[in-house]
Amino acid sequence: MVNKMDLFALLAMFVLFWGSGVKSDASDHKYKDGDPVPLYANKVGPFHNPSETYMYFDLPFCSKGHVTEKKEALGEVLNGDRLVDAPYKLNFLTEKESAVVCEKRLSKKEVAQFRNAVIKDYYFQMYYDDLPIWGFIGKSDKEGKADPSDYKYFLYRHIQFEIFYNKDRVIEINVHTDPDSLVDVTEDKEVDVEFMYTVKWKVTDTPFEKRMEKYSQSSMMPHHLEIHWFSIINSCVTVLLLTGFLATILMRVLKNDFVKYAHDDESPDDQEETGWKYIHGDVFRYPKHKSLFAAALGSGTQLFTLTIFIFILALVGVFYPYNRGALFTALVVIYALTSGIAGYTATSFYCQLEGTNWVRNLLLAGCLFCGPLFLTFSFLNTVAIAYSATAALPFGTIVVIVLIWALVTSPLLVLGGIAGKNSKAEFQAPCRTSKYPREIPPLPWYRATIPQMAMAGFLPFSAIYIELYYIFASVWGHRTYTIYSILFIVFIILLVVTAFITVALTYFQLAAEDHEWWWRSFLCGGSTGIFISGYCFYYYHARSDMSGFMQTTFFFGYMACICYGFFLMLGTVGFRASLLFVRHIYRSIKCE
Repeated sequence: MVNKMDLFALLAMFVLFWGSGVKSDASDHKYKDGDPVPLYANKVGPFHNPSETYMYFDLPFCSKGHVTEKKEALGEVLNGDRLVDAPYKLNFLTEKESAVVCEKRLSKKEVAQFRNAVIKDYYFQMYYDDLPIWGFIGKSDKEGKADPSDYKYFLYRHIQFEIFYNKDRVIEINVHTDPDSLVDVTEDKEVDVEFMYTVKWKVTDTPFEKRMEKYSQSSMMPHHLEIHWFSIINSCVTVLLLTGFLATILMRVLKNDFVKYAHDDESPDDQEETGWKYIHGDVFRYPKHKSLFAAALGSGTQLFTLTIFIFILALVGVFYPYNRGALFTALVVIYALTSGIAGYTATSFYCQLEGTNWVRNLLLAGCLFCGPLFLTFSFLNTVAIAYSATAALPFGTIVVIVLIWALVTSPLLVLGGIAGKNSKAEFQAPCRTSKYPREIPPLPWYRATIPQMAMAGFLPFSAIYIELYYIFASVWGHRTYTIYSILFIVFIILLVVTAFITVALTYFQLAAEDHEWWWRSFLCGGSTGIFISGYCFYYYHARSDMSGFMQTTFFFGYMACICYGFFLMLGTVGFRASLLFVRHIYRSIKCE
């Protein structure tokens, strides 16, 4: 399914960014009267199960012998696209009032196939000159009938194409199904059917450059924008209140702490040290499992960099509507290119923590996110193969991904690790670490790790949960998400809130003389990922109509990987913010 040029372009990296969408045979999109315009049938599947899609001719539609498959880029294959030549001929400016595709006698088995598809609300998707079109293959008659045995199921046999053009270019296409041309597929009996289609051409003044705005506007209705901006304002107010509250409280408390500790320095025999200064000899003690900790920081830093690059591409317009192949290609390519960042960050930080087995640390950094993702993909791909769905990757695509991992990801990871090992950077600690750790005093239950994670994750999640619905409806539904500027603002708010709440909890932890803040700050920062995973269950059961084993496993499997990635990325943000804060406050006092 992936041609040789795809392999070359992937190894060259950036070529595929601009060629990953569905491209027509006429590259300039200009046609003369009677010229053939490329029309590809993509896939069919249950409307409410976006991952469960099948090839168009898996249903017994009319086909003229051998079906020609279109060569596809990596992103299209990952998206589940399987384009083949459609049975309809829509030549430029050639109207057809009533054209017959074929006359066919449907066997009992074929009738049962169509009936099952109608019951599950199957839809079809096609591309005409790169413009996506959809339609349902049939309808059911259930109105006023309480007994399911009385339901009737009908197959549409007449499709009406309405095409708008501007001079020599195709601008818009709409598809309608004739409600009067139906075939009854309720019973298992042979049926004679004549598949037909109609084509009508109309003139429009819309320029070619704006023909994709139709799909962008479908997700930008006034009430949608109103809710979007309401969520932004709500989040901004939350950030301002949180920032003001933390700044006021922390600055006042820290000022009092600094005055108090300065007084203690002048009269050291008057009273014993208490609070966060008391543990200055332990606060920079290296964490347990430092190899895992450094690997988590490396993976989180890589995912953060990946997210920033994806936002840059989105804001400059690379991911225009229904060019989803570009997004998957970008994810694969940028993740491969940023693997050196994971290797450098993990190994350099591990060496700063006086780690010795940097090779094991490098392997751990490379597998910490890729390992669970690979296992999840292997299982889900097996499920897709069992269902014969288009989500199952062809062998050639798997080979390309393995080559990317072997020839790009792994070498860059190793080079980054070597560079990190040779950076010879030392860990910057304002205080000397004592030889023996102090005992942590007994603390109330709400200062334990899990309650702190719950408090840390709730506020960042509350700032983004409104936007999550639109993202889920786009990824796991049929909405089009195009307002990337709003999404970027929400992402910045998420980072700010995560950093501030983690810093606040770190201060309270140190003030309680608990010096084991390293892992705590990472876990608290990443706890938003756990809240997002909880939202997945809510969305699946309350906000969607997804069903079936394949769709359920795909939804929860890939969302688990995404939530895990959020955990690593936001955990890194929380720890980095806490580290800056801890270094700052301990530089501001005298520690013997």
